[in-house]
Amino acid sequence: MYPISVQQYHPPFRPFTDKDFLESEISSWKVSPARALQIKGTLYYRGDHDILRRRRTVIGERGVPEEITNLPNNKTVYNLYAKMVTQKANYLLGKPFVLQSDDPDYNCALKTVFDKEFMRILKNAGKAALNGGIAWLYPYFDGESKLRFRIFPAYEILPFWKDSDHTEAEAAVRLYQVEVYDGNTPFLQEKVELYTENGISRFTLRNGSLIPDLDRNNHPFRRPYAVRTKRGKAEAAYCWEKLPLIPIKSGESEIPLLKKVKSLQDGLNLMLSDFENNMQEDARNTILVLKNYDGTNLGEFRRNLAAYGAVKVRCDRDAQGGVDTLEVNVNPENYKTVITLLKNGIVENAMGFSRNEISSGGWNSGTPNQLNIKSMYTDIDLDANDMETELQAAFQKLFPFADTYLYLSGKGNFSKAKAEIIFNRDMLINETEAIANCINSLKLLSEETAIAQHPWVTDPQTEAERLKAQKSYYKKINKQERSD
Repeated sequence: MYPISVQQYHPPFRPFTDKDFLESEISSWKVSPARALQIKGTLYYRGDHDILRRRRTVIGERGVPEEITNLPNNKTVYNLYAKMVTQKANYLLGKPFVLQSDDPDYNCALKTVFDKEFMRILKNAGKAALNGGIAWLYPYFDGESKLRFRIFPAYEILPFWKDSDHTEAEAAVRLYQVEVYDGNTPFLQEKVELYTENGISRFTLRNGSLIPDLDRNNHPFRRPYAVRTKRGKAEAAYCWEKLPLIPIKSGESEIPLLKKVKSLQDGLNLMLSDFENNMQEDARNTILVLKNYDGTNLGEFRRNLAAYGAVKVRCDRDAQGGVDTLEVNVNPENYKTVITLLKNGIVENAMGFSRNEISSGGWNSGTPNQLNIKSMYTDIDLDANDMETELQAAFQKLFPFADTYLYLSGKGNFSKAKAEIIFNRDMLINETEAIANCINSLKLLSEETAIAQHPWVTDPQTEAERLKAQKSYYKKINKQERSD
């Protein structure tokens, strides 16, 4: 059975009996802390950090903090969080994955679906999953009847799960904004799409109420997932047997990476900004003690000091005028120590790795062996194991959609064929040592297994076929030479 069936399509759409429930769920989810963190993760990845909205304040006359604008207010963003997201996504998904199947025809057919464009989409979905804890892949047919995939970020999708383990969604709401015009005035309008096994229903969210969008016949908008046309007219409507939203999780708990490092990232930005502020406050690093100042106010004193480099004081019998100073020294080493601790904390809590580990690993005098390299990748490797487990489960949901497309496009019936995905992690390796291990293992392992582990091979099946053809060619040449 394929996960697609012909549905009788009725344009007049029966209104939802649980409309109030959906409105209540959407209203609560929109302002939930979980969704706010998912949005924040995307913003931090793009460089929009909380430090950019920082204000310099002082204690006012009434003891209440007041904003002050005549002090330096640097807002430095050192986006180590974005580096960790990119590093972790590229570590697992940066290299092309390998499709393996016992059926060579099925293996070749799958490569037309999970091609290089899909690999790019999957890597971007991995980044979205790290930013939001989860992302969604939506399979659909384009105008040329080709199966394609689209990414929905976590903050756009409200899923209704079938189970508490969040393995399969029964339905889902997508909330997004579109720009519309009222005359010449643009404004953002909130749209809602409800995904069920019967198709997509579309609404406008206005003041918390769901207002059904209308189609060309002024009926509530409802669209099947695929339509078969003949001579430009709809002939049959199709819907998938499973909800076409595949969760891509960063881990079982669906926790955004930002939750683990936000306080450290904010602290790093704050330390760098404060250090710049202190360096720019040269005139304020020295506290001036005025004695019998011949002026009206401190503002005039500062202006005269900056403009003329001189201060006029008054001396009389009762008091001698003058200016004393109190030095306030900024120790850069203190900032450097804290900044280094924060950087290391972000890398450690994000379970990434730093290139400084290579230089500090004691390998400068020689080439690190594979054991040294693996120890450096321990944390990111452990975290990648969790994400890979979730991705393997996601591909088990993707394969039926690919099988259906291959069947409908006339490329074969592969409903009983099996396939698996092998991810090639982007790990620094000692190639000489890895190649030597492959050669030394040929007495114990098959050539196919050794080829799959070779660092220069990206497609083991193709490489095995090339090796077989090469051996056959040399065998034929040797046979001809002996006959001559």
